[in-house]
Amino acid sequence: MNDKAFFPIILGSDENAYGTARLFNEAYSVRPLLLCARQLIPTVYSKLFDTKCVKDLDREEVFVPELLKVVKEKKEIYEKVLVIACSDYYSAMMSKNFDKFEGLIANRYNTPELLDTLDTKDKFYALCDKFGMTYPKTCVALPEERVDAVDRLPFGFPIVVKPENSNATDYLHVSFEGKKKVFFFDDRESYLKVINSMNKSDYKGKLIIQEFIPGDDSAMRVMNSYSSPDGQVRAMGLGQPVLEEYHPKTLGNYAAIISRSDKALYRQIADFLEKIGYVGFANIDMKYDARSGKYYMMEINPRLGRSSFFLRAAGMNMMKIMTDDVVFGEKKPLELLDNTAFWANVPKTVIRKYLKNDALKKEIKSLIKAKKYMRTLDCPGDNDLRRVLRIKKYYYGQYKNFRNFYFDKSKEGTKK
Repeated sequence: MNDKAFFPIILGSDENAYGTARLFNEAYSVRPLLLCARQLIPTVYSKLFDTKCVKDLDREEVFVPELLKVVKEKKEIYEKVLVIACSDYYSAMMSKNFDKFEGLIANRYNTPELLDTLDTKDKFYALCDKFGMTYPKTCVALPEERVDAVDRLPFGFPIVVKPENSNATDYLHVSFEGKKKVFFFDDRESYLKVINSMNKSDYKGKLIIQEFIPGDDSAMRVMNSYSSPDGQVRAMGLGQPVLEEYHPKTLGNYAAIISRSDKALYRQIADFLEKIGYVGFANIDMKYDARSGKYYMMEINPRLGRSSFFLRAAGMNMMKIMTDDVVFGEKKPLELLDNTAFWANVPKTVIRKYLKNDALKKEIKSLIKAKKYMRTLDCPGDNDLRRVLRIKKYYYGQYKNFRNFYFDKSKEGTKK
């Protein structure tokens, strides 16, 4: 490969950014640049990439000129430049300002209009209605309706409550007692306690109130996909989360995943993405209802997720698939993940203690024994002692998080 064929710029410095850099390194022996507002623990002292921290990069007025400067510098050296967003807000800023980067970078981003539809839950569920996708029964509450909404729900408790866009600036920057990305409530009293706290804050967005689909973490499903700039889906991989994180700030993030395959679901999601004109990477959250045998759509995030390295554990490298497409023009047939492997972002002892399903425990043990197991941050050769110690401390923190915040979703809607 021509060593000047392309250069990847990765926006972010979390586990997702580290995993993305690792994929580029494994596929092409390329050393990307991480561009971020601040460096987080998952990427400190790594040998896989260079890092440039820019104060207030997450502010649009800083983001656009700074990224343009870096892109233009790299474009003078490399034939093509890729910009990979590893968070929702970077994806949103790329979509909103893509016209400024068009012709300078090889990969594309969705239109601001489509992104707003996907980010805003009531608009997203209207889109699901239009294309026949199943989603949980939902009630949308305006700020002035938050208290009364609980008395006119077309379904009973337990319920799930979330802001219309938990990654929007107006929710990320607001503060109130009991704040979480997503809430689970067993009864009216626990709901009103949090809502009254929220109403004293500056959050003025809508609330999405949904029926709780029965099942623990292992009832969730996550699909990651890549679509060419022409809107054709080129790669898809399905995973079954077996454990989620429980710290209020990361509640709902996947902590451990077994890769799966479902050809009928692949066809359904691919058809949906192509009909709505989706491009680039997608991270799709669903929940499986054992009562009906249906998958309920929860949300589509316009980037690969923190947990997307579960694809690599099963043999799929999304960065290679995307780069071969937009850099080298290789229009390959749709690639569907069908291998089984295990990925985790927590220590094995946490999984053994908090995963309640014995059959899944047995399967995980077998996959680990067969060496079909990976963690994003455990990269062979990236072993600076300072990094090793930081990552050990990072993983050790998960013991405390689970001890303090874990609750069994299959038995109750909220931690007692």
